Amino acid sequence: MRESGYPADIAAVESLVRQRPRRTVLGRIGRFARAYPMGFFGAVLLVFFGLVAIFAPLIAPYSPVVQDVPNRLLSPNSQFLLGTDNFGRDVLSRIIYGTRVSLYAAFFSVTLATVVGTLLGVGSGYLGGRVDLVMQRLVDSLMGFPPIVLAMIMVVGLGPSLNNVTVALAIIFTPSMIRMSRSSALSVREELYVTAAKTTGGSTLRIVLRHVLPNSLAPVFILATGFLGRAIVIEAALSFLGLGVPPPNPSWGSMLDAGSSGHLRTAPWLTVFPGVALAFVVFSFSFLGDAARDALDPRLKGR
Repeated sequence: MRESGYPADIAAVESLVRQRPRRTVLGRIGRFARAYPMGFFGAVLLVFFGLVAIFAPLIAPYSPVVQDVPNRLLSPNSQFLLGTDNFGRDVLSRIIYGTRVSLYAAFFSVTLATVVGTLLGVGSGYLGGRVDLVMQRLVDSLMGFPPIVLAMIMVVGLGPSLNNVTVALAIIFTPSMIRMSRSSALSVREELYVTAAKTTGGSTLRIVLRHVLPNSLAPVFILATGFLGRAIVIEAALSFLGLGVPPPNPSWGSMLDAGSSGHLRTAPWLTVFPGVALAFVVFSFSFLGDAARDALDPRLKGR
């Protein structure tokens, strides 16, 4: 009879640990898909649109800017799958290249707003005092303007171009990022590990970068995913008003404007197809943002 079962038990446990399957990338994707099916659907759509934007020159059947007046306003057919516009340009090719404009404006504007807003907000929340007072009054003054009105003012002042639209979008999103990161930093700075870092003589910069900033990013990331869809809508609205990407460069907003200007009944494909593409991208960001909120918010993990 065996005197003690401990060595055998330990060996069995070690064997089970060694045989335990490692978490692979596909396994993580599968768990995400099962837990958040709508978020997974949104992520798949965004990957699809991202690939379309990257490989636009290889996918687009025609040039998006070359005019072919004899073939103007053709309905969808075997040669032009989504028809042509009032200048004879292929609608499908213009939608494909318009994906580049929308995703570029969205990602770069939100990334810029997130980086600048997070640094300013965390610094304002941690330092407090006059720095926080001045920063919050500036934020309040900027948030007093409706986003689309502030974006129009910025683009009119800077001039219509894709880069200027991106900067304008970053400016209107930065105040919200500052407020969100400040709120998170105010909560984090009261934690015991921050107090311990202060008592051990850690510098303010070290405490902010090592402790406060990393633990304040979750709500900022959730807010950023929501802003991506809003950025695409605002960029399309600016292009619709003639303040976005200058013609003949394709943009979903300018395509909607061209389709609604006297062709809504005679050539509905000019409006329907860009509108569907815009809706799918915005819904994808919305679904992914909801999934990110549910996954990162500890109050929702148990639901």
